Amino acid sequence: MPLLSMSRKRVCASWVLLALSVSTSAAWGQSATGQPRWELGAFALGTSQQAYPGAETQISRLTVLPFFLYRGDVLRVDQGTAGVRAFRTDRWDLDIGFAGSFGTRGGEVAARQGMPEIGNMAEFGPRLKWRVTPPGESWLGGRVRVDLPLRAVFDVSDGFARKGLNFEPELIFDRYSTAGFFYNTTLSAVIGDKKLNDSFYGVAPAYAIAGRPAYAAQAGLISLRLNASFAKPLSRDWRLFGFARIETVRGAANADSPLVKKPTGATAGIGLAYTWMRSSEAGAD
Repeated sequence: MPLLSMSRKRVCASWVLLALSVSTSAAWGQSATGQPRWELGAFALGTSQQAYPGAETQISRLTVLPFFLYRGDVLRVDQGTAGVRAFRTDRWDLDIGFAGSFGTRGGEVAARQGMPEIGNMAEFGPRLKWRVTPPGESWLGGRVRVDLPLRAVFDVSDGFARKGLNFEPELIFDRYSTAGFFYNTTLSAVIGDKKLNDSFYGVAPAYAIAGRPAYAAQAGLISLRLNASFAKPLSRDWRLFGFARIETVRGAANADSPLVKKPTGATAGIGLAYTWMRSSEAGAD
């Protein structure tokens, strides 16, 4: 989600979350083997997306930020999260770490005028990864994986107040082409508890107006997502990457919320990553 610009502390926290959320993109396009143990660089990212699932407002951003990746045996800053790996086998991983998502500036979303803004969110918890494709094998020239992250959500913009629980089972397919492109396709379901869903879709009586009645959000499905991404190394240090996502709240637990104005929406982005420094030592994987 888009970046807020409030106090210096909130902006710095948002930078960290954004750098984590696109760290996978910054690393795309590299060889599947022999990645360095650590990388330091920067990226520029332009996006256009729904303010939140079901919003009619499309928000565009251009962001330039540093990134840091670390691929240790236990400590990992990679694949969209930062944390520790609890265990790893040929087919299974379990890590515990942080990830992030982003809110909207006050006044950007007409349907939420006069309501509290959706703040930048930090997520913390375990993620189980199952490599469906056996080691050394492929399916349609690529690999299939299932991710099962369960995370507690905290609002960075509100003193890290707890906002609920998020579960997002995700089916992932990725492959490298002979032309040097990396492709990634994912299908996921975003599920939240009542407290988290109320942050997006609840309307307290104090904020009810004509055309926006009071609404108590329910726990359950937030949205379904289909995402496609690509990356292409332009040189040893430069990589181009992009993504497109279709997201729908049709059939979701709160599809009848008065804050749902456009059930299906799209997000797209294009970015350029530059690696300034890297280790000569190879990463753990």
